[in-house]
Amino acid sequence: MINATYQKYTLHFKRPSGTSRGILKTKETWFIILSDGDKQGIGECGILRSLSIDDRPDYEEKLKWVCKNIHLDVEYLWQELVEFPSIQFGLEQAILSLKCSSTFELFPSDFTKGNQSIPINGLVWMGTKEFMKMQVKEKLDAGFACIKMKIGAIDFETEYNLLQSIRREFSSKEITLRVDANGGFRPQDALEKLKRLSELEIHSIEQPIKQGQLEEMANLCEKTPLPIALDEELIGVFSSNKKQEILQKIKPQFIILKPSLIGGFKGSKDWISFAEKQQTQWWITSALESNIGLNAIAQWTFTLQNKLPQGLGTGDLFTNNFDSPLFVNKGKLKYGASKKWNFNLV
Repeated sequence: MINATYQKYTLHFKRPSGTSRGILKTKETWFIILSDGDKQGIGECGILRSLSIDDRPDYEEKLKWVCKNIHLDVEYLWQELVEFPSIQFGLEQAILSLKCSSTFELFPSDFTKGNQSIPINGLVWMGTKEFMKMQVKEKLDAGFACIKMKIGAIDFETEYNLLQSIRREFSSKEITLRVDANGGFRPQDALEKLKRLSELEIHSIEQPIKQGQLEEMANLCEKTPLPIALDEELIGVFSSNKKQEILQKIKPQFIILKPSLIGGFKGSKDWISFAEKQQTQWWITSALESNIGLNAIAQWTFTLQNKLPQGLGTGDLFTNNFDSPLFVNKGKLKYGASKKWNFNLV
């Protein structure tokens, strides 16, 4: 008989990390732990305060409910959790983890054998010009061929100049540049900014204006000289009809899938299916999970065989992450099959 418990865990950033929603010093996460005899399964419910649709007062109550009702049909549990996508994802992971009996090898492949890797982008956090420039240098020195820069923390001209300085030194064939505006542009001047950014041969821009402005975003995607990727726009969209409606109306060039925010593997597959029907490309991104959640996302992502650089951070951000086989080498996420896990919540 399967028993279920949950536990909260607070991750501590090595250095405060700037986003459009403020400076992050800590990040809470929750774990669902299943046990069946001597077997154990662990899944991470990676909630992001102020961004996750399930950032609500009854979050812990819902975790209690899941653990109490773990004996019920999985499909029924999934439907009951439709407004709690991060718990859906945690439950998916825990069930898979239980089946592989705590090895954390949820999707055995050439990736988990250590034979192949996943190309990823190097993330540059918001901050002062000097801080962002330092991060860019670190990523280039580390061998990343794709850099994603969060913009919107300082004035656009300063950020533009920083991107321009990278492009002067490295062509688009040498370094792929992505930017993430986190909805920071106003609809009335977004197109002009996109035109300027396109001159730097930027690969794509994530969420140039705030989500929920479907007409404005559709207009931008139609006229943009720079490919647009929807990110926050996908959060909180639960029905298949609504997902299709958003994609058909906006017609984005890309969508970005964060399993913790959109209902795990199942929710992500839905979006991928609808996107591919209209030739919209996509990639997968983690959302500040610990190595438990990142491991699950990375293993699943490899099975999809998407050739674009993925947005899979390594957990190097945190002082108290869990030791895992995941590591980055020359801009690629790898799995050291001989390395051991250390999952300790104390």
